[in-house]
Amino acid sequence: MIFILMGVLCLCVTLAGFRNDAATGDPPTKAQLGEQLFFETLLSKDKTISCASCHQPQHGFADTAALSLGIHRTPTKRNTPGITNLSGRPNYFWDGRAATLEAQALQPIINPDEMGLSIEEAVQRLNASQRYQQLFRQVFGSPATAANITQALAAYEKTLETANSPYDRFIAGDDNALTEPAKRGRILFIGKANCNNCHSGEDFTADRFKNIGLYNGTTLNDAGRYEITKDEHYKGFFKVPGLRNVAVTAPYMHNGMFRTLREVITYYNNPNAIVPDGIGRDLSLSKPLNLSEQEIQDLEAFLVALTDDRFTHRP
Repeated sequence: MIFILMGVLCLCVTLAGFRNDAATGDPPTKAQLGEQLFFETLLSKDKTISCASCHQPQHGFADTAALSLGIHRTPTKRNTPGITNLSGRPNYFWDGRAATLEAQALQPIINPDEMGLSIEEAVQRLNASQRYQQLFRQVFGSPATAANITQALAAYEKTLETANSPYDRFIAGDDNALTEPAKRGRILFIGKANCNNCHSGEDFTADRFKNIGLYNGTTLNDAGRYEITKDEHYKGFFKVPGLRNVAVTAPYMHNGMFRTLREVITYYNNPNAIVPDGIGRDLSLSKPLNLSEQEIQDLEAFLVALTDDRFTHRP
């Protein structure tokens, strides 16, 4: 009888401990809520896609299609870029139409060719969900609103910072972190290939807009930044993307026209050979680079070395 009473007492204490753990457990963070929203199909009109449908985690949060498919399998207008290392950028999207991550997070939801859901309906759907009612109360102390939905999504995107690539270890002092071709490619990147002119800084972007010659007004008629500014000078200008994890975010350019890094390098080696009628191409691309086959391979090896381990060592 004593043993039975002791057993019951131990069971009561254990259950009480579980209840206390649940009661005193830390509430979810804004970023954790944002992560759930990032993968939430409720935020698309027909409940078939989420942010992660186009920004696929295993591909550097980019897509493998030249143009992603929105609801009803509608092709989007531009290639889906990777969204790692976006904290603190001064503008977002290929045309720079958003000035903050919060503003960026809203656009795919309300775009009729992407997720196609009004923000008002998104708010209603989340507030109709008991689970999201609780989560928003825990994180914001209020129901879901347009503002706190985008704040949560932006908070999650800010966690997608990467700085654990072979290049990072090389810069930190590990001379063996880069292969010999990648080391040579790094010198080419800074020197002969002139990549560093636009892809500079810690995340390999100068956060500027450039016309690299992929606009001719006919077969290549996306005017890019011009559509936002209406300034003729910006026809064919697009945001210079960062190059971290670039090896896993193919295809490339605003229209996804290049399938591989080698194709990108080949274009820059002699743009006129591929798009001879580009309008307003930057003067830095007016002459061929004259890279040899070995130099093209070395430059590609360096770009691959910018890939964070989270994308190369995945199960």
